[in-house]
Amino acid sequence: MKETDSPLRSGDLAKLTGLSPDTIRHYERVRVLPEAPRTASGYRVYGRDAVDRVRLVQRALQLGFSLSELSEILKVRDCGGVPCHRVLKLTEEKLRHLGEHIEELRETQHYMRRLVKQWRKTLAHTEPGHKAMLLHSLADDPLPVTKPTHNLKGRNRT
Repeated sequence: MKETDSPLRSGDLAKLTGLSPDTIRHYERVRVLPEAPRTASGYRVYGRDAVDRVRLVQRALQLGFSLSELSEILKVRDCGGVPCHRVLKLTEEKLRHLGEHIEELRETQHYMRRLVKQWRKTLAHTEPGHKAMLLHSLADDPLPVTKPTHNLKGRNRT
């Protein structure tokens, strides 16, 4: 058996993928990694294909997929199904949300530029040692109301 064929323990898989062993175990619990067989002493052992699986999960998370979505998709795929249309639909949805979020960020950037300009003027007219009450002015001039930001990182991972 070559070195590249030897099974990996959680710690080895973690090192190869840049994650913690706890994250690897969590991935198994939420079923984005198949349940690993155990050694006689109870250690989890993964095949080398687990490295590719974890990297796939990491990249998908960066695109905004949740662990729950990935678990569902990978379960279908692992059972011989073809989840491609679901993957495309989810990706299109995430792309649309990303566009909305970018627009919200642009609006916030515009607001902050205006705010900085206004606060510079306020400070220029404030006596040294006196409070300008910059943060308090936010109550009078709140951020423009936008839709709730979408969770692009998929933090609502279950």
